[in-house]
Amino acid sequence: MLMKTVMTTLLFTLATTAGAALRIGEPAPGFTGIDTRGNSHALSDYRGKPVILEWTNHDCPYVRKHYNSGNMQQQQRAATDQGAVWLSIISSAPGKQGHVTPAQADTLTVERNAAPSAVILDENGEIGRLYGAKTTPHMYIIDADGKLAYMGGIDSIASSNPADIEKAIQYVPAALARVMNGEPVASSVTRPYGCSVKY
Repeated sequence: MLMKTVMTTLLFTLATTAGAALRIGEPAPGFTGIDTRGNSHALSDYRGKPVILEWTNHDCPYVRKHYNSGNMQQQQRAATDQGAVWLSIISSAPGKQGHVTPAQADTLTVERNAAPSAVILDENGEIGRLYGAKTTPHMYIIDADGKLAYMGGIDSIASSNPADIEKAIQYVPAALARVMNGEPVASSVTRPYGCSVKY
């Protein structure tokens, strides 16, 4: 009986750590990450503002779809212009696809004309696993009260073809508009698509 209790507790802990316990409308998991310039970013620092989390890997064709077309940069600028914070998170482990040094990440930001508030390097995968991030891109929106408002895909067409962007429902801007108006997000959980996060 004791062994069963220990195993149940362990499984619950693992599930929670993997992000399985995330619930829309409940507090988003707190975290602190270091950006490419060595600055610390705690989720709690941004209480009072919506926060968008974008898992990214520059070598992933699904990520390239949204950056090469300018779609991701457009969404970043639109969000930050509205007062939201946009954190791009790289959870690729050293030696894995998408892993970059701080300097390489900054070069990518400049070359792609990207506009996140910061790029967080999560090479040990701690933040990614906390949120259960599975793909690049994988998107999350946290409202101004620190509650999870959206998690899932960037849009509704799971392809790496840039031509599909115009035909797709852009989930993130639609969800952010609802969050900014203090309204519940209609499609608050959608299926993420892309390359697997390279933990």
